[in-house]
This record gives sequence, C-alpha cells and structure tokens, in this order.
Amino acid sequence: MFRFASWYFLLLLAVVPAAILFKKRRQLHPVMGLPALSAVHSIRRSAFLKLHWIMPVLKYTALCLAIAAMARPQMGTRQVSILTEGVNLVLAVDISESMAALDFKQGGKIVNRLEAVKTVINEFISKRSGDRIGLVVFGTHAYTQLPLTRDYNTIAEVLERLKIGAAGKNTAIGDAIGISLKRLEDIKSKSNIIILLTDGQSNTGEFSPQTATEIAVQKGVKIYTVGVGSKGKAPFLIEHPLLGERYIYQHVDFDEDTLKFISKETNGLYFRAQDSKSLGKIYDTIDALEKTKVKVKTFAEYRELYIYLLAPSFLLLVIWVILSNTRFLRVP
Repeated sequence: MFRFASWYFLLLLAVVPAAILFKKRRQLHPVMGLPALSAVHSIRRSAFLKLHWIMPVLKYTALCLAIAAMARPQMGTRQVSILTEGVNLVLAVDISESMAALDFKQGGKIVNRLEAVKTVINEFISKRSGDRIGLVVFGTHAYTQLPLTRDYNTIAEVLERLKIGAAGKNTAIGDAIGISLKRLEDIKSKSNIIILLTDGQSNTGEFSPQTATEIAVQKGVKIYTVGVGSKGKAPFLIEHPLLGERYIYQHVDFDEDTLKFISKETNGLYFRAQDSKSLGKIYDTIDALEKTKVKVKTFAEYRELYIYLLAPSFLLLVIWVILSNTRFLRVP
C-alpha cells in the first residue's frame, strides 16, 4: 500500500508551472532593450548550445522531486486484527452411504448429496468473519474432523477430502450431537451453534437424539437441523462385478420428526433441502440469523521512500549548478 504521509506538501507543485509562466512573461516583456543579433543568425550553433534547453528541465525536475520527497512517500503493508469473541459453530455432516444418492444437480451436472453439500458449505464459510468453525462427521460412528478454528482455508481443504462411507454406512445422529457439544466446550463463547445435516434416520450410536438434545438444552446450545434429499427412491451408482458401473434405485428416507424435535427444543430451526438451490438458501438464512458484530483494529507498517526522490533531486541540482556556472554560464 502506497501513500504520502505529508501529502499537503504536494500543493507546492503548483509553484513550478507558476514559476515557468512568470519567467516566460519576463522574456516577452524585457526590462531593457538590447541590440538585435539578426546579423549573426547565420552563425552555426555549437552542440552544447543546442542542449541549452536541458537547463530549465534539470532545475524544475530537481524542484519537483524535492517537493515530492517532502511529502514523504511510503510503502507499507496493512494488517488487520479482529477483536471479537465471535460465534462457536460446529458443522455436523452426515457421510453415511445414503449420501451417495444422485438426486442433486449442480451447474447442469448430476452430483451426489455430499458433493452438493460441500459446495454450499464452502460458500457459507466464505461469508463468515471472526467465527470459530469446527467440523464433525458421522455415519455409524461420529468423530471430530477438525476442531474449532478461524483458519477457513483449512476447513475448506478438509471438507473437500470427505469421503462417503468413511464413518460407516449407518447414521448416529445422537453421537454426532454429543461430539459436537464436546468440541464447543474447547473454547468458551457466548454463542454456541450446531448445524446438523443428515439424509437418514438415527439407527445406531451410544446416545439417542433425544438424550443428546437434552444435554444441548442444558448447555444452551442452539441446533439448526437440515434434512437433505428426497423421500422415496433415489438413483445410486454402483460397481457391479460383471456388468461394471450401473445405476440402481434404492428407497431413501429420513426422520423428519426427530430433526424438527431437535431444532425446536434447542431454539433452532428445521430446514428441508431437496435440491442445490434450496440447500444454498438454507445456509444463507442461517448466515443471516447468526451474524456476529466484529470489531476490527487496522494498523500498518510503512517504509520511508523519500530518499529515492531526494537523492536524484540533489544530484540534478548539483549538475544544474555546475553547468550554469561553466559551460552554460549566462552573462547579463
């Protein structure tokens, strides 16, 4: 970032054109008349005399550089410190085998549920500022993929590496909430939120969704629940040992009543996402509801550059003084 620390000195640059104009007016209206030199006009001028125009250029360039140096040009790097507690937010993402259902479209291309979720969550994260965000994934088991952090680039990278079925084929919603609550205890905050995204029914795990919800209520944690995908039959791409890749339709469903119960008990909201557009709107809504006020302190470190103008200014001035008193000496 470039700036002039004492920019008001630049107003002196107006002196340069004023001085040039004043000198030209004096030449047009001399104080004393001199004999004409028309008789010697035919005498050939020397090479040095042809370069006489350089003298005023040297003088006024030196003057401009000196004025610019007085304005203190600086180059610096702006740094921003965020002074806020922010929101503690855990994204609990279902990566069970049902997330492989191909019932979402993205950019005109059919994608599975997890790919659609990754894109939308990335866009959601990019809009946040000052919040600590953690990532919990679940299937048959639930575990922390990333603890609370403000390093949003790392969150995006870890999110991109998520694989369907890595946590097992079933769905442990209660355990996912339990692990998310543990992560929220790592760093204290006035506002703690879980966004739980799933496309299945809770059919495994140590904690039931109801028990985990009771603990969340006691801890004052708000849970937004998102049910992903359509109900009924959805297409899946499988690898057949003889026929190769082929599409099959399987019955899919999720427990909407449980998701509504979780969000209602914790003062959150329940959302249903059947396509990429509605999924994006859901995260936009949550983003608008859970905004944090961020106090920002800005400071910068600057490097002085005036020497790079003052040195050539001084050099040009020395050259002008030497030439004006030797080769280009003027006799009144």
